[in-house]
Amino acid sequence: MNTTTAVTARDTSQQRRTALVRWLRDMHGWFGLWGAVLGLVMGFSGIWLNHRNVLKLPQAQERSRAQLALPDPVPETPEAMAAWLQDALRLNAPPNNTRIEPGRAVAWAEKGDKTAPALTQPAHWIFNFGGPRETVQVDYWQGNRSVGVATTSNGLIATLTSMHKGNGMPVAWILLIDTLAGSLIFLSLSGVTLWLLTHRRRKLGLSIFGLSVAALLTLALTNL
Repeated sequence: MNTTTAVTARDTSQQRRTALVRWLRDMHGWFGLWGAVLGLVMGFSGIWLNHRNVLKLPQAQERSRAQLALPDPVPETPEAMAAWLQDALRLNAPPNNTRIEPGRAVAWAEKGDKTAPALTQPAHWIFNFGGPRETVQVDYWQGNRSVGVATTSNGLIATLTSMHKGNGMPVAWILLIDTLAGSLIFLSLSGVTLWLLTHRRRKLGLSIFGLSVAALLTLALTNL
């Protein structure tokens, strides 16, 4: 009776193990399929960013600068200015981000010269429009009657790197990249688990995994 019970328990354990391996293989494949295209984009642009000083791939960027006269009266708030700029520049969407630098006192002399008068630097508003293909940055110094408009048009390489860094990308893209990051985490964990469940030479696998972790920690801590 005890022998039969032991055999049944062993068979049940083996069935669970087999079911787990099948589930992990299926999920590993589906997660890999989901992140395949995004992985290629991020991998290609990541290699270029990591070796951009050596590869020297042409970014094919075109930059232009211009001055845009403001209406009378000048928009008094950043929100009103952003709405006016979107209409004046004929842009499809509001700014991706707006940075407000408040006015502050600035000494226009050598440090330590207490006799020099402190001047007040006006507030600085910076608006960023566009996406990875084209970006528009508008600079406004409060009190001016015009704004500076810098437009950058990106080629294929520059567009991919902008996507990699999330420059000018909407929240939906950021969330999509989060799913890719989650997929990579799952692929890493499921890959290690599958190796342990389907290979008998576990010590060798754990040694390789431990060596990679040690190498990563060594490189990360070298410059600290």
